[in-house]
Amino acid sequence: LCDPGYHTTLLAQLEILCKQLYETTDTTTRLQAEKALVEFTNSPDCLSKCQLLLESGSSSYSQLLAATCLSKLVSRTSNPLPLEQRIDIRNYVLNYLATRPKLAAFVTQALIQLYARITKLGWFDCQKEDYIFRNVIVDVTRFLQDSVEHCIIGVTILSQLTNEINQVSFSADSTHPLTKHRKIASSFRDSSLFDIFTLSCNLLKQASGKNLNLNDESQHGLLMQLLKLAHNCLNFDFIGTSTDESSDDLCTVQIPTSWRSAFLDSSTLQLFFDLYHSIPPSLSPLVLSCLVQIASVRRSLFNNAERAKFLSHLVDGVKRILENPQSLSDPNNYHEFCRLLARLKSNYQLGELVKVENYPEVIRLIANFTVTSLQHWEFAPNSVHYLLSLWQRLAASVPYVKATEPHMLETYTPEVTKAYITSRLESIHIILRDGLEDPLDDAGLVQQQLDQLSTIGRCEYEKTCALLVQLFDQSAQSYQELLQSTNSSTMDIAVQEGRLTWLVYIIGAVIGGRVSFASTDEQDAMDGELVCRVLQLMNLTDSRLAQAGNEKLELAMLSFFEQFRKIYIGDQVQKSSKLYRRLSEVLGLNDETMVLSVFIGKIITNLKYWGQCEPITSKTLHSVRKLVKLSAVQFMLNNHTSEHFSFLGVNNQANLSDMRCRTTFYTALGRLLMVDLGEDEDQFEQFMLPLTAAFEAIAQMFSTNTFNEQEAKRTLVGLVRDLRGIAFAFNAKTSFMMLFDWIYPSYMPILQRAIELWYHVPACTTPVLKLMAELVHNRSQRLQFDVSSPNGILLFRETSKMITTYGNRILTLGELPKDQVYALKLKGISICFSMLKAVLSGNYVNFGVFRLYGDDALDNALQTFIKLLLSIPHSDLLDYPKLSQSYYSLLEVLTQDHMNFIASLEPHVVMYILSSISEGLTALDTMVCTGCCSSLDHIVTYLFKQLSRSTKKRAAPMAQESDRFLHIMQQHPEMIQQMLSTVLNIIIFEDCRNQWSMSRPLLGLILLNEKYFADLRNSIVNSQPPEKQQAMHLCFENLMEGIERNLLTKNRDRFTQNLSVFRREVNDSMKNSTYGVNSNDMMS
Repeated sequence: LCDPGYHTTLLAQLEILCKQLYETTDTTTRLQAEKALVEFTNSPDCLSKCQLLLESGSSSYSQLLAATCLSKLVSRTSNPLPLEQRIDIRNYVLNYLATRPKLAAFVTQALIQLYARITKLGWFDCQKEDYIFRNVIVDVTRFLQDSVEHCIIGVTILSQLTNEINQVSFSADSTHPLTKHRKIASSFRDSSLFDIFTLSCNLLKQASGKNLNLNDESQHGLLMQLLKLAHNCLNFDFIGTSTDESSDDLCTVQIPTSWRSAFLDSSTLQLFFDLYHSIPPSLSPLVLSCLVQIASVRRSLFNNAERAKFLSHLVDGVKRILENPQSLSDPNNYHEFCRLLARLKSNYQLGELVKVENYPEVIRLIANFTVTSLQHWEFAPNSVHYLLSLWQRLAASVPYVKATEPHMLETYTPEVTKAYITSRLESIHIILRDGLEDPLDDAGLVQQQLDQLSTIGRCEYEKTCALLVQLFDQSAQSYQELLQSTNSSTMDIAVQEGRLTWLVYIIGAVIGGRVSFASTDEQDAMDGELVCRVLQLMNLTDSRLAQAGNEKLELAMLSFFEQFRKIYIGDQVQKSSKLYRRLSEVLGLNDETMVLSVFIGKIITNLKYWGQCEPITSKTLHSVRKLVKLSAVQFMLNNHTSEHFSFLGVNNQANLSDMRCRTTFYTALGRLLMVDLGEDEDQFEQFMLPLTAAFEAIAQMFSTNTFNEQEAKRTLVGLVRDLRGIAFAFNAKTSFMMLFDWIYPSYMPILQRAIELWYHVPACTTPVLKLMAELVHNRSQRLQFDVSSPNGILLFRETSKMITTYGNRILTLGELPKDQVYALKLKGISICFSMLKAVLSGNYVNFGVFRLYGDDALDNALQTFIKLLLSIPHSDLLDYPKLSQSYYSLLEVLTQDHMNFIASLEPHVVMYILSSISEGLTALDTMVCTGCCSSLDHIVTYLFKQLSRSTKKRAAPMAQESDRFLHIMQQHPEMIQQMLSTVLNIIIFEDCRNQWSMSRPLLGLILLNEKYFADLRNSIVNSQPPEKQQAMHLCFENLMEGIERNLLTKNRDRFTQNLSVFRREVNDSMKNSTYGVNSNDMMS
């Protein structure tokens, strides 16, 4: 590499590749460049080439490439870089940044990221008794004493480092599990974070003291980086509880006790409030984000007097912002300020707030701000959540507040309720006129706001009800007049329907907000007024369904029914409730059975008129219980045909996958039928007539050579979806046996034929396979055949035939595009795995008879399973959650009951299965992980038994497959050893959620690999600091204390007990280590 000519050529080549990678629009060129650069990253002399690029490269892209390559090099876990080299890279990066302050922003960013990564990964590395990577503030000081550009770099380094240490880096996850991450984060928190935070506050004080020229880009940039740094410090995950960054529910910031001084000193809080008023709106959202975190400091940091003082300063600051609201017209400022208001109540009690000196003035300002915000519904709609959450928490606290000072919520809460309701109603006209997005289309958001309103509206409930009655009567009257008039415009009708939709939702919400202990007879009577109005409106809209209907209004009615049912129907409701008295006077509905009749009438009307509307149908079908005795239900049980319910029809316009609600419908009907069915076969036959007719129709079509394929597909898909609903509902032996005798043997061939014909059309095969999987599932022991019945075996034959037919045909599809592979192939395979698992573990088939009588049904099914499995890459097994769950639960059954089959497989298949177990052990899904442990346990136990047998003197000759399996395992000991190492690592170093499952295969693994286990133990002991090695050695001694060399249950249980003690002791030992967490000060 000494030849300068070579350097120049190499440099030129690399620069061209970088340009192609980052600039070209031609995909092929970019992919070729990417491939060449991947080779470059993996080349042995990558380090020197990166230095060459940084020293001599002329383009920013080549500097970026060098920085990202170096980040990969320092992060790699296999063959890591030696300590000296990492120190050199760290020093080189710092000098490079110091001498080149005007690099392209993305290059500076990548180099700072590289520095942060090296520092994090080397946090515990020592050189001559010195933690070499920890003198971060010293590294940065020289930047802070130089030009503004250098200052920005210095502050960004601290900011990026705080961020890097706070994040679990998944790239290096295998050696960087959560425990190791928490150790680094805790050590950083205890040794450096407070100094960094103090530094950021001091620099912000200096900056706010000077008259900064914020039009100057670099001074603006410096202030922004300082605010980001302060925010990253306050946003640090101090005790390892933040799981999901997107959730805003972690309203408490667990500031360490050692930081108390910063928060007892009111100048910290004052600094941020002053900054907010003195800087432009482009930066102030960051200031407010810092204030949100400061307002959320854990309560236990203060005593009562200190907390009251802190809260008083906080409320003063909020008051000042509300009195000078100019900057709040910026949506980002507004959003953060709403979050700040919400934290006032999530972290402090109403009793503390009312004692603040300016409380009456502040609550008035907040109420006015909320009312104004709600009236401007189109501005920042996502921020309203925080305002409503504040008022919801305030309203909920009213019954519990013990302070003598007035809280004044009875004055202001009704204003908030009124503003919310009237603003929603007024928005309708504008939304329709200007074609804006309708908030009602976002069901999740509406539900969230209604839940909040349900509490707010119950405060001063008389006022809420009076308002709702007045608004409802106005809209309902206008609506009726418009419907009766001949020349009314559709726009006017739509506006009134929109207003009524909101009112029905809101009435449902406030009724749902009734709390039994706080409700009075008067409030129940008011509920009665509201319910009467909704039911009268329903009668009006139902009478018009033949001509027209409004989907959103119908969905609002269903939401209202759900709330009403929750509160006023059920055993805990007093029948003398004032609500029923009012319903009886106005509508003649005397009790809950009569109201239920209205409900079920509504269900039937919906299914009849809204059959093609999936949201309404599925929501309607959700509510069918307690209803069996009603005449309307009897009507449904006797007339479930497309003539009465349009969604049961074979409509050629509808999509095949749009029939999902049929399964729900028939599950509901099946449950209703089961209540009185008993052993009445005639009633069952009667109920099944429409389905019998459908099967006969398909059989008729299949018997001719020419038939309408579309019609056949639709009839079949509808039919099997209906049947799956019934099969799911019939979970008792008598009813399920009627269904079984009805479908087998008459109609099974039709299902098999459908799979043969349409194996490549998932919309047809998925429902058929799912039906079969449901039929073979021994739910609640419903599949119990008489001793003289061969039905269990016959049912397995059908299952085997279907799996084999589908499996062999689906494998002929060949290579599929990545985005279609799940839909076209893996989904069907996954259902076949579930079906096979259900039938193998159903306990109604003796599988020994198949080989005994030369029946190949079992072999065919298992061989098809292997073929299907080998057609799936390992990565797919874990990438698709449903596939991984069905595969691993099937594998568990196979290793438990069919180990002879597994042992007879070819070596490459055995290795494939073992690798899949090995990968599954570290899966995030606990079910998959537990299934793998169980499968591994069965395999290890089998191996151990065979080995023990082969060493006995008078052992029976070993079966051929066992011999072969032992041979494969002896050829590849590394597979089992790797799993031993994985399981042990998870138990010692990670947050092991299923310790019992992990312990079961571990004993067998240790007994099969005693020498390897001893080596593993020594390496773990030696990796500890010298003063801890003796304790760790003792932990391992105790683990095997009293354990014998066998796998009997008693011995296993003993080992499991030893293991939980071992894990506790190891964790304690590592926690107290100088390497570990210094957590004594954390929460004192």
